[in-house]
Amino acid sequence: MASDQENSQDANAPDDTSEKEITRGITIMKSIIHDRDKAVTYNVNWNADNQLIGSNAAKLASYIGTLVRMHIPITATRWSNKELGSAKDKIWTEILRSFNIEDTTIRKKYILQLAGKRHRGWRTFLTNKYLKDKEKKFVEYDPEYPVKYAIFITEEEWVAFVAQRRDENFKKVSATNRERASNPTYAYKKGRLGYARLEEKIINETKSDATSLPPHVLWKEARVGKDGTVRDDVQHIYDECETLSQSISTAEDQENRSVLSRALNVPEYPGRVRGKGHGCTPTSLYKNPRRRNPSNQEVMETLQALQAQVLQLQKDNERYRCMEKCSSQLKETSEKASINCQNKFPEGISSCQLYLSSPTYRLVGKGKVHNTSEDLLHHRPLPDGHLKVSVDVVLDKDVLLPIPDIVSETTFLRDAIGSFVAWPLDLIFIDDEVFAQGSQQLSQKIGSRQKNKRDLPVTSLPKKGAFVPRYQISLETLVDSSDMATAGAIRLLDMEEDIFGYSCTETIGKEDLEHIFRHQELGVGVIHTYIRFLYDNFMRGNDQLSNRFRFVSSSLVNKALICREPDSCREYLVKRFMASSTNNLYLWPYNSGCHWLLLAIDPLKEVVYFLNSIDGEWTNYPDMKQLVDTSIKVFRSQRQARVPRTKSSNITWIKVQCPLQRNGIDCGYFVMRFMREIINMNQIEIPITYFDEYKCAHYTRLQLEQIKEELCQYFIEKRLII
Repeated sequence: MASDQENSQDANAPDDTSEKEITRGITIMKSIIHDRDKAVTYNVNWNADNQLIGSNAAKLASYIGTLVRMHIPITATRWSNKELGSAKDKIWTEILRSFNIEDTTIRKKYILQLAGKRHRGWRTFLTNKYLKDKEKKFVEYDPEYPVKYAIFITEEEWVAFVAQRRDENFKKVSATNRERASNPTYAYKKGRLGYARLEEKIINETKSDATSLPPHVLWKEARVGKDGTVRDDVQHIYDECETLSQSISTAEDQENRSVLSRALNVPEYPGRVRGKGHGCTPTSLYKNPRRRNPSNQEVMETLQALQAQVLQLQKDNERYRCMEKCSSQLKETSEKASINCQNKFPEGISSCQLYLSSPTYRLVGKGKVHNTSEDLLHHRPLPDGHLKVSVDVVLDKDVLLPIPDIVSETTFLRDAIGSFVAWPLDLIFIDDEVFAQGSQQLSQKIGSRQKNKRDLPVTSLPKKGAFVPRYQISLETLVDSSDMATAGAIRLLDMEEDIFGYSCTETIGKEDLEHIFRHQELGVGVIHTYIRFLYDNFMRGNDQLSNRFRFVSSSLVNKALICREPDSCREYLVKRFMASSTNNLYLWPYNSGCHWLLLAIDPLKEVVYFLNSIDGEWTNYPDMKQLVDTSIKVFRSQRQARVPRTKSSNITWIKVQCPLQRNGIDCGYFVMRFMREIINMNQIEIPITYFDEYKCAHYTRLQLEQIKEELCQYFIEKRLII
């Protein structure tokens, strides 16, 4: 912080609080009001550091004090309170009517910060004048109501203000501040002049061409008495600043501590410049903002990136450890080779597709898998969990091999065309012949399920080792051969009223499809398209399901809109709830700005199921929770429901122990699968430990690929691309 005297200066009382002004009455600046009525305005000047200077600076500062006393109650303890927003706007509007000031954000911020100082000074004056004795101790008796300031203070406000000031915590803080300011080490001696007008005075008297003076020069001049003498300790600080300024660059001064802070050996605080006074910031002084602290979202993004890097390093480490193991253990090769003959792949040689899972899940090449009992790779046994493949086609020329070939010194997949490499089992998918066999097996398994459970009409998927994302590949081919391959191309999907409670059109862009193909983070367009898929293939024509489950639009209620337009979000939710006459479960995919989670809301029972795939709490999303609670209470009021007194202020929130994701990408896919499984179970109540039929710690890649296949199949069948 600045020196003790600077703090004391910040707390100076407003213009009408000095003893001289009190004897002549309160200050209400009638002259400004009269001039305003005559359409007379005052010009004000600003220095190079965006501080108020000039002949009308003091007049404006006094007028600000008057406006503060008129519009801001003395019971307001925090100037940043949002409830003061309208009063602050009135102050700013009144100032613009009488003073020629640019209506910009930087000017408004300066004026309102100055108003905040005047408000603190006004409250301090009232405390010292009426609540303390001559020894600056709080009086024990009830102080009389200051009738003199009745135009500013009501009796009710005065009673509340006295109670605030008599609070023991406040008294402790007041005593601490008084002790700190009672004997400053380097006393400020320029009264109410302030640093900005002091700088203006020095520049005018010296007739200097400079537009701004260094902070340590101003700091020294502010501590020179009327006799012109400078104390030795003040001169010592100034001399040390002069020495430091020769060895420290401006950039270093900006990024770390200023020269003056170093000489005083005090900490530097963000948003202010020591020795320059109110309104001067690092941005205005250095013409370049200080390095700010990262936001919570930026910290989370950096953390996720670091976690991904650590995970990749762990995978690379495991890969090379596996290579080292293979190189050192050359024993019983026939026995080792027989282990690698995997039952889930057909014996012999089969055409296959080669995938990689990092940094994104994608197809990188095609070739043939050699699943034989006596296969070696370059006369060495294959690593566990790998098969020998020959590379025929490369789709990503810059991709690295899962395990570099140390014999041929090959690291890139493009250099392995025509040769053999080791490939992870779970990233090898054989072609359509085996896909058909797997489909038949899965169809038989689905047919044996309980008859009272209805499954989605999904693509039949074979077991893991034989899965081929046929619809994804087909859709990607369609996209590449259509106008959707060009940047900016879009498709429109009609969303009828029954889905979100209003008719709308969803826009699907090329980037949305790319997110599916590359297994990247999903946008609202993809989530809404999957909701349309669920409605068309699972709920349409089924009165029980369509009456039981409903959806909330993520376009009308999300993090940004909740902060910007909370009333419209609440109105939409209440209107949505009012559309039901029986128990409904509203499924709301909520986007917090960088993460998808699912809320399942039963407004009649006033229960909210919270499904978060990163194991976070609903308390991490206070704006969202407040909106849901308020909407349910308004819904309760509009339907004139009676609830027990113990229940009237409480909405039941249940954190469901759902499957958790293991990276920073899959949240959108998890939300889509949550909705699919909730509708499939056809239950309003969601068990706290999730449904037994779908209970697991994490979804597998295949379970997420199934969701993507459903989406791609829907795009193709609806002919949204061609």
